[in-house]
Amino acid sequence: MTARDVIVASAEGVGRITLNRPKALHALTLGMCRDIISALQAWESDPAISAIVIDHSEDRGFCAGGDVRQLYGSLRGDGQGVLDFFRTEYRMNHLLFTLQKPVTCIMDGVVMGGGAGLAMPSRFRVATEATQYAMPETGIGLFPDVGGGWFLSRLPGRIGEWLALTGARLDGADCLALGLATHFAPRATLVEFKAGRLPSLPPPPARIGLLRSRIDHLFFAERIEEIIAALESDASNWANEQLTEIAKKSPLSSKVALRQLRESRTLSQFSDNMRMEFRIVARLIAKPDFVEGVRAFVIDKDNRPRWSPRRFEDVADDQVDAIFAPLPEEEEWTPLKR
Repeated sequence: MTARDVIVASAEGVGRITLNRPKALHALTLGMCRDIISALQAWESDPAISAIVIDHSEDRGFCAGGDVRQLYGSLRGDGQGVLDFFRTEYRMNHLLFTLQKPVTCIMDGVVMGGGAGLAMPSRFRVATEATQYAMPETGIGLFPDVGGGWFLSRLPGRIGEWLALTGARLDGADCLALGLATHFAPRATLVEFKAGRLPSLPPPPARIGLLRSRIDHLFFAERIEEIIAALESDASNWANEQLTEIAKKSPLSSKVALRQLRESRTLSQFSDNMRMEFRIVARLIAKPDFVEGVRAFVIDKDNRPRWSPRRFEDVADDQVDAIFAPLPEEEEWTPLKR
């Protein structure tokens, strides 16, 4: 019997969704998103369920994101199903954000991309000392989607821009300090936490506080060329490290991500953010950078992507504008009907 990729169960008034693809770091597939949606919708109207917990099996990490290997294979073929995956995943994100019953997500281990898309819309988000949170999508020719525009743009100062452009990782204490997590629980206490016995233990010191002023100063500009110039004028090793990371990323995706965060700050509805992000992803997956990024860093692992355009200064403003333009009405993203 083949194990299910998502284990759905309930007991004592709590619905439990457990991601169960440990060999793939629980990377999300279309089927997994559909299973999660089905469970959430059933529990939302079930008076016997008062709370929901999302976690993962085994110890490797919560979720590394969407299964880009599958998406890569599809785009290299007929491309069928890729937009269906993103449309469904974004509906799952929106459902979590608007669900009337409290959802607790256990952010233990790797929480990246689509994993953050499960965690961030949840009402309660529990980090541990093993948490590694990141939105590294610009490194594979995409952008911080799954609601990333909404959540990153609402972080203090310019931390969202820093995370989007560099793919930097935050630990559990950082996540708690920034509000990305609502609780901190040592990994050894998670069994008690899931059972409702909430330990009250302080997290270790957050490192992000030491970087706040530097990030806000160096990532303040709205154009990436100006951010790069600010980093180049800073003589610190830290600034050089950021430049090294930014240089690895897709120039087109990086400019899109900056614009995304700027636009997201103006929105008052999460659904509008998701509609915008679907427009972006529909355009970017038709560009060469996503397939090339996955090839370079996931498939061939030569770490030598051939981005198009190759340089930040070669990405014209009208190219970015076109990526944000409305889709034909019948292709626009819509939330699930409730």
